[in-house]
Order: sequence, then C-alpha cells, then structure tokens
Amino acid sequence: MNILYYWFPPIAWMGMIFYMSSQKSISISTNTVTEFFTFKTLHMIEYALLFFLLYRALQSLHFFHKNICGLSAFCITILYSIVDELHQLSIPTRQGRLRDILFDIVGMLVMYVIIRKVRLIQKLL
Repeated sequence: MNILYYWFPPIAWMGMIFYMSSQKSISISTNTVTEFFTFKTLHMIEYALLFFLLYRALQSLHFFHKNICGLSAFCITILYSIVDELHQLSIPTRQGRLRDILFDIVGMLVMYVIIRKVRLIQKLL
C-alpha cells in the first residue's frame, strides 16, 4: 500500500502534464509579456511539483541516501521535461522549446532549495 501512496501522485502528475501538453495551445492575454510570464511560471510550478513528488517517492524506498534521492528525482524530472517538449513537437498548435526545459529546471532548483530550507528548520526545532 505504501507504494501506491508514494508513487501514484508523481505518476498521476506526469499523466496530467502529458494530457495538458496534448491539448491545443491557448492564449490567456493579448499582452505577450503577460502571456510569457504566466506560462513560464506555470512551467516552473508544474515541474517543481513533479520534482517534489518524485523526491518524496524515492525517499520512501529507504535504500537511497537523501542526496541520491535529490539527484535521481532531478534526473528523472529533466528527462520527463525533455520528453514532454519532444511530445509537443507532434501537437499541431504546440511547440517544443529548449527554453521551456530551462524554466522547468529553474522550478526544480527552487523546489530543491525549499526542501533544503525546510529540512534545516526542522533540524533546528
């Protein structure tokens, strides 16, 4: 049951990312700057969450050292980001871009820093 508890969320989130990437491109604003920042922020959030969920799932295995969990989660998330951008190349109104992968990486790094800070605070308490 632990496997389901820890591994279902990242797998479901990966499915959601894939589903959303399969949809037609949408516009939320006529202002290109607003549109750019909104969608790039969403990229960072969705991949920060995926990184967190994978990190949590890997830690549940108990045979990984915490640093290895972070590195493994980071590698898996980057690979998924690359696959997602390649997938978007096959969707008529979408584009796969290296820049989006870079935003995804920024989201992952921000989440990693948050995890480290929370751990540090927990040790102090």
